[in-house]
Amino acid sequence: MYAVVKTGGKQYRVQEGQTLKVEKLEAAEGESVSLGDVLMIANGADVTVGTPTIEGAAVEAEVVSHGRGKKVMIVKFRRRKHHRKQMGHRQSYTEIKVTGITASGAKPAAKKAAAPKAAPKAEAAPAAAAPAA
Repeated sequence: MYAVVKTGGKQYRVQEGQTLKVEKLEAAEGESVSLGDVLMIANGADVTVGTPTIEGAAVEAEVVSHGRGKKVMIVKFRRRKHHRKQMGHRQSYTEIKVTGITASGAKPAAKKAAAPKAAPKAEAAPAAAAPAA
């Protein structure tokens, strides 16, 4: 069983027991968090897709640690001007471990039936003009 959740503006495919790094969450280490924006749940062949989220579904996770990613260097350079500017940025993240996927209220996605195509309308032929005598 896996789910697709949205957190921090990104989407992640998660399974129970999986550890992943997400954008920083305001939770203490060891604390349990619930990710409520579940976009999809798949259990074998049974797939449930939300519109845009699944009501009542949640992914439970435990905060393992907080940290900062590798430094990304930003360089601004203007040619022929003897101008160089170099900056660095380290993004904060939270490492979480998925403890459970709750699919209460999840209903299978209804397949949409193809709309019947309307028959093209025939254009009316212009009336023939009476011959001039």
